[in-house]
Amino acid sequence: METEIKEYIVPEGTRKTRADKLLSGAFSEHSRSDFERAFEAELVHISGEVIVKNRKLSPGDVVTFSMPKVEKCDMTPVDLNLSIIFEDEHLLVIDKPSGLITHPGAGAPETTLAHGLLFHCRDHLSGIGGVERPGIAHRLDRDTSGLIMAAKTDVAHRGLSELFQTRTLIKEYAALVAGHPELKSGSIRKPIERNPMHRHKMRICQEGYGREAHTDWRVEHLYVGGYALLRCRIHSGRTHQIRVHMKSLKHPILGDIVYGYRTMPLLPAVPDRVLLHSARLAFTHPITEEELDLEAPLPEAFQPFVNRHLEVG
Repeated sequence: METEIKEYIVPEGTRKTRADKLLSGAFSEHSRSDFERAFEAELVHISGEVIVKNRKLSPGDVVTFSMPKVEKCDMTPVDLNLSIIFEDEHLLVIDKPSGLITHPGAGAPETTLAHGLLFHCRDHLSGIGGVERPGIAHRLDRDTSGLIMAAKTDVAHRGLSELFQTRTLIKEYAALVAGHPELKSGSIRKPIERNPMHRHKMRICQEGYGREAHTDWRVEHLYVGGYALLRCRIHSGRTHQIRVHMKSLKHPILGDIVYGYRTMPLLPAVPDRVLLHSARLAFTHPITEEELDLEAPLPEAFQPFVNRHLEVG
């Protein structure tokens, strides 16, 4: 199955160029990999003859092509009543609840954010790779709540990916941590690698190993009971980055027993999750170029800790 047939006439003055490179440059709504799928499906022709992707095209060549239709995803849509912070025809931003994982993984089937997006978006989802799927541009840990972006089209998906690759967006998290930092703010630049002894954990490593990771943080409030509310901005997106960096400062996130949190008797409540929340995303919309600055309020799990009347300083 394929989509509508399009025609392209190679302009005069064009140097001989590979067909896949020339076509992907002329049709920005499709990527090089999109055209690769079209070539593999024998949907690119000159004068009715199938051509291969490395065929050199010359001025005046008339190329016709179509794209394979996106296959339906084998996941079952599930109505999760998603909290939508922003949505247009290109992308959406969701306030993900804690406890919900992003994508299906190995093992027993489990409802994920991807299932909820399939229900919400119906037939309007990114089809990168030839299979309809929620174009989720980044991940949040199961316990982490807050803002996460997803694309409805391949063009938007590539645009969001470019934002992350070039680090031209702002990602800020709210974190409740154990202890009172001595400084009001700081910057952590420590590389992170997977812990070889505990594959589900990450750890700080020496320069030259792992992957570089950069987190800026500032204190928002210090509370009686020996904990603090921080605002953390990440400039890289490593697995468990804030959790690992906070542990390295000896200020683990409340509830994060994987990275060093231990019971604190003077807390106003017992944390029932890792108290980390993706609170703000600010970026230029990759299609409309609108400047977006989106925030998600602190969830209910944070309220017993931040609504205390007694603060330090």
